[in-house]
Amino acid sequence: MILLLCLFYSVWVELAWSQEEDEGFSFDGNIQQVAVAGNYFYIATEDKLYQLSHNLTLIHSLTLRGILKNEDPMGNEDFYRVSEKVFNATFSINVLLPFIGNETAASCGLTDNSCGYCEVLDLKNISKVLYREHIQVGPLRSSSGSVSFLVDVKKDSTHKETYILTAIQNQRDKSEEIKCMSDLVTINLHDTGHTGIGGIFSLSDRSGNTPGIQTKADVEFVDGFQINSTVYLFSNVASGAKTNKVRLIWLQAEISKTQTLKSLHGATLRTSNGDEGSRLLASSVIPGGQQVLWSGVFSLDGGETNTELLLFDINPDQRIKPFTDPDFYYTSIKPNNPSEPKTLKPEVVLLKHNYMTSVTVVRQRGWMVFFIGTADGLLIKLGVDMNYQPTCPKVLYRASGEHKVFSRIHLAQVDQKHVYLQFKNKIMRVPVSKCNVLRNVKDCLSAQDPHCVWCVSEDSCTFEDHCTDSEWLSIPNESQKSMFSHHVVKDSSGKIKLMILTHLTVQQKIPDITSITPSVVSLHGKNHARLSGYNLSNVIGVRILTRMDCSPQE
Repeated sequence: MILLLCLFYSVWVELAWSQEEDEGFSFDGNIQQVAVAGNYFYIATEDKLYQLSHNLTLIHSLTLRGILKNEDPMGNEDFYRVSEKVFNATFSINVLLPFIGNETAASCGLTDNSCGYCEVLDLKNISKVLYREHIQVGPLRSSSGSVSFLVDVKKDSTHKETYILTAIQNQRDKSEEIKCMSDLVTINLHDTGHTGIGGIFSLSDRSGNTPGIQTKADVEFVDGFQINSTVYLFSNVASGAKTNKVRLIWLQAEISKTQTLKSLHGATLRTSNGDEGSRLLASSVIPGGQQVLWSGVFSLDGGETNTELLLFDINPDQRIKPFTDPDFYYTSIKPNNPSEPKTLKPEVVLLKHNYMTSVTVVRQRGWMVFFIGTADGLLIKLGVDMNYQPTCPKVLYRASGEHKVFSRIHLAQVDQKHVYLQFKNKIMRVPVSKCNVLRNVKDCLSAQDPHCVWCVSEDSCTFEDHCTDSEWLSIPNESQKSMFSHHVVKDSSGKIKLMILTHLTVQQKIPDITSITPSVVSLHGKNHARLSGYNLSNVIGVRILTRMDCSPQE
């Protein structure tokens, strides 16, 4: 008997479960910002701020409609929330950051007078407004090319201060009229508490200066985060007539705002073909591990069609010699004779697939598990072993209609058993695996799913932490090309014996396929395929391998 593997059109698509069967929450307006903190989700739409539980149950909401009055000489007006029927202004949120340490959340954006405005909210009840300030934090307009996140700057061996880092999209052909003046530049650090200089969100350093990093290039920021004392910023940069390049900035968060921003070092990221002109579409750091590993979805031609998922080692450049970046600079005037940034090349190409738009990563024992969103509504799961060898990708979820998975896939912080997909006006909650559909130990282990183990006492495939007080079997930390059968026996003394059987193949005539009709197969398996060829009489099953050079585990 032979199980026949056919090469077909493009993806090894193993649909794990059906469409639209999981939990979701729909909003009246389009989603502008999403933040996750512990058990809660915070979502800002065009006219309302929502607080949801981790299972997407509404807890609190806060209207963003109101009126403006009491204009001061600087053009600022106070924002007052009123009934939906009488409002004449809207607070548009462009920065939404939870502060878990002091149980507050910062929401910043602009009101209808085009001036910056911020509020501090109670993290457990966002309908309670604790503080207001007229200041611009982040971009004035909603921008997918701007990022903001919290940065801890180490003052000395025992003290640190938390700032808001904002990296604002820069466009050389700025035409927007600015009503309220601001000291913001491209990369900024804002206070998060009263320091004696300005308000809570002041830009000033202890010395009274306003440090920042500037650029003259067209810059679109994609992601940013901090690991230990190093800050990482990723962006697409186009300067002059040159094609787009993907840049990584390192900052050392130490001593002060000024010293942190002055520590600028940079690198250029290249794709697998080494050509310039690629664009970074999405980003996710791989948690844990001694190396700082990072994954990015790259467009090879600048669009969304030809995309690949790459893995990089992004440990910071430890060179002591001075560095002058060609695109970003701390001084008010662009310096001459810039340094040549270090070039980083990918460790491995993890996946080539059209229309990838988003990615997030978790570690599960020795595995890295990638969740990838596509522009045509797919959520793909990809396991990668300790040797950077990927398993076959599986489609966990497919949205109906023309839904697009946006640039973020959010991971549940409570138990990491769900991911949250962000659509235009909806959040979907999808389990990371459905181990219970795998009915026996052979299917459980051959699925090569790092989230699933075979629970001996329950005689079922499940999550590891669901198998309490029992022995369980899991896949090793690297991909297995051979298939083994496992049988577990517990004797009277309580000892467990594991018997492993290796499957061997006797000599048979190898099937030879000369044609397959049709050439395109439905994702849901609703087409009939006709195979023509030789030595097909002993074939007992057919698997379709598409768009991926990998071997499905039988």
